[in-house]
Amino acid sequence: MFRKMMTTTAATLFMAGAAFAGGHSKDIVDTAVGAGDFNTLVAAVKAAGLVDILKGEGPFTVFAPTDAAFAALPEGTVEDLLKPENKEKLVSILTYHVVPGKVMSGDLTDDMSAATVQGSAVMIDLDKGVMVNDASVVTADIEAENGVIHVIDKVILPK
Repeated sequence: MFRKMMTTTAATLFMAGAAFAGGHSKDIVDTAVGAGDFNTLVAAVKAAGLVDILKGEGPFTVFAPTDAAFAALPEGTVEDLLKPENKEKLVSILTYHVVPGKVMSGDLTDDMSAATVQGSAVMIDLDKGVMVNDASVVTADIEAENGVIHVIDKVILPK
């Protein structure tokens, strides 16, 4: 049931970009909610207790996995992470998707390392499009009032 609910199409990704238009007047959380393709991410942010932080002043750079990215995880992974007893692990994963400051795509350089809020770094590779670790950026530079969102096609995990 979860996989059916989370299945999206490429058209949805394109529509997400359109939904972001004008999102600059909203914070990161409201921008993600308005896009409609980040239901799992928003649910995870709520379960982790990170909503107030991501609605805060920032600025933040968020590498935001789509619902399809979460659906690609092994069956039961998301449901397990959303359990209260796994909150610490969920916070670690989500904060690994956030870099302090506002990093636009034009600020990126090949093979750069960016420290995340979680404490570990992500690697940026520009050789085959923009990659964050092993995730591709499918939509970049979605501005919000407190930062920027870059949509990625995979959930990235800290080591």
